[in-house]
Amino acid sequence: MFGLKPGDRVLVVSPHPDDETLGAGGTIARLTAVGVDVHVLAVTCRTEPRWGATTDSGLRREEFDAACDVLGVGGRSVACTDDTPELDLADLVRLVEAGPELSLAALEPAALFIPAAGAVHQDHRLVHRAGYAAARPSGSLRPWPRMVLGFRGPEDHAWGAEAARSTVVVDITGTATVKDKALGCYARELREGDHPRSLERIRAIDTATAAGVGTGRAEAFVAYRMIW
Repeated sequence: MFGLKPGDRVLVVSPHPDDETLGAGGTIARLTAVGVDVHVLAVTCRTEPRWGATTDSGLRREEFDAACDVLGVGGRSVACTDDTPELDLADLVRLVEAGPELSLAALEPAALFIPAAGAVHQDHRLVHRAGYAAARPSGSLRPWPRMVLGFRGPEDHAWGAEAARSTVVVDITGTATVKDKALGCYARELREGDHPRSLERIRAIDTATAAGVGTGRAEAFVAYRMIW
């Protein structure tokens, strides 16, 4: 898959716990199923009011770990919690580029997944800018990830006028049930009915993406770098 071999490493930078599953859960499951070593760095997990309820950061971390287990993710980390300060853009670039645990320097991954440009949420925009800058060709970072792909969340599909065109499509028909199970770990973050984060709408997005390539369900990505 993508020319990756068993044992190759992939780093997924997720703005919050759940974004990795919403945007790339089926693809992550496909990668881990063939022995690719996937790691997920969630940038922030804080206690915050959401949709009239309080999201507990400790419980959110438990959900994150459970979803990563379902997807077959090895290393996982949360950079910013209630006990740590907020990170600005420069801090985020340094974290992704050369953080001590899950970073480009520490893992030397063959592929990097980041939020796509033009996201609706401000945190996604910030993390995109940091990941894009960290993956730039530079003398201090070698080898560079030969693939840099941008993923989108359901809100971006629903309201993504600024988003760049997706040019890479991954057939996740065989791992769609794994993605759905991982999404179930974030049941408190999902909504009902016609909300973009409802399980029905997420499946509909995957199905619509798949319609153009003749498969059952698929995820689409923006290619920022593809080296073969």
